[in-house]
Amino acid sequence: QVQLVESGGGLVQAGGSLRLSCVVSGRTSSTNTMGWFRQAPGKERDFVAASWSTGNTLHADSVKGRFTISRDNAKNTVYLQMNSLKPADTAVYYCAADRGYGGRNIYEYEYWGQGTQVTVSS
Repeated sequence: QVQLVESGGGLVQAGGSLRLSCVVSGRTSSTNTMGWFRQAPGKERDFVAASWSTGNTLHADSVKGRFTISRDNAKNTVYLQMNSLKPADTAVYYCAADRGYGGRNIYEYEYWGQGTQVTVSS
């Protein structure tokens, strides 16, 4: 069993920064792919970033250059550093894990966290 717990969300002004954390517990060796997704009110859940056990990463065009996904394997934690935040970034952010080597698609991920709210004010 794998459990994911996100933290670090909150309220921030436009242009500010936040760092989200996702602590992975359980069978951590099975989480070859870690991803971040977000869902704004009334919208679909969108891909944000992914990190693979190979060390490669991928970021959505909407956040490229502003957000960075990273890992601390010793702490079984995945991070999403969010800089230059915009009101359009307001959403619930979800951490996800896949035993395989998925990517941008929600259906590729087997485990999900509870989500953490990020609100960016003007």
